[in-house]
Amino acid sequence: MSQVSIVMPVFNEIENVDLMYQELVSTMKNQHRGFELIIVDDGSHDGTQDALTEIAHSDPRVKLVVLRRNFGQTAAMMAGIQNATGEIIVTIDGDLQNDPADIPMMIDTLETGFDLVHGWRKKRQDKTISRKLPSKIANWIISKTTKFPIHDIGCTLKAMRADVAKQLELYGEMHRFIPVLANHLGANCAEVVTHHRARQFGQSKYGIDRTLPVLLDLITVKFLTDYQASPMRMFGKMGLIMGTTGAAGMGVSILLWMFAVAGSIKALLFTLSAISLAASIHLLALGLIGEVCTRIYYTPNNKKNYQVRYFVNFENDDDQSAPPAQSKQKFPRLAA
Repeated sequence: MSQVSIVMPVFNEIENVDLMYQELVSTMKNQHRGFELIIVDDGSHDGTQDALTEIAHSDPRVKLVVLRRNFGQTAAMMAGIQNATGEIIVTIDGDLQNDPADIPMMIDTLETGFDLVHGWRKKRQDKTISRKLPSKIANWIISKTTKFPIHDIGCTLKAMRADVAKQLELYGEMHRFIPVLANHLGANCAEVVTHHRARQFGQSKYGIDRTLPVLLDLITVKFLTDYQASPMRMFGKMGLIMGTTGAAGMGVSILLWMFAVAGSIKALLFTLSAISLAASIHLLALGLIGEVCTRIYYTPNNKKNYQVRYFVNFENDDDQSAPPAQSKQKFPRLAA
């Protein structure tokens, strides 16, 4: 069976970390799998670091990564993923709201042929106004914008193959978009219903104020998934629209001057047309600069704008791997 790495970022969870550790160990010890628990302390200052250090000293399966300061959940999660050694990586919150008992089910689903399985907190135990309502709105907008069918983009509980997880480039608040980014890399993703529990101890680190940053990150994700390889497709299209509009307006304003049409509309139309033409030039220039930056990004570092699932009959045996079993149904229907 595959080795499992459980990545758990925490920040000021002194009341929860020992209980979460006990639940995770209790769940995994009955799975007959080798596992490691990678806990990333994201600059806690409430005694969480000391509690985690004590746990790590008592259990060699626990690997502790302590960050110098609070870098945010995305950075903490990336630190855990990069230091994981298992073939399967599971991410989970350390606040006891995700249920560790769901992990075996998610791993079993993953091994039917998926690359990533993400949780859906269908019966979410959070405050309606500050947490559930903004989350539903954000999920709907993200699903429509990215054209990726998902009900709960913010659920930390995920199981994914290590080769997919380690290819993800996470920064800002991008940990929320892991399924979307993985899907962009060609990963087969599935969403499963998971249990969600009310917070018992400590304070939530998230609220309605996180809605705007998530929506701003959505713009970044949309650009990266649709236009990263060719920025000119976006900037050039906008530039051509602005340029065409400006040229048409300029032509109309010239005709108005030629026929001596009275009124200030001529000057206004001429000014707006000139601004539109200037904007089109700037957008086309941005597109060209973006294309150059893309080439600089991919070429020297041998980066690729695609990901290979497996090779067959290549000379380099290290690059060969058997294709994973493919599921016939991409998004399985699961009972609520």
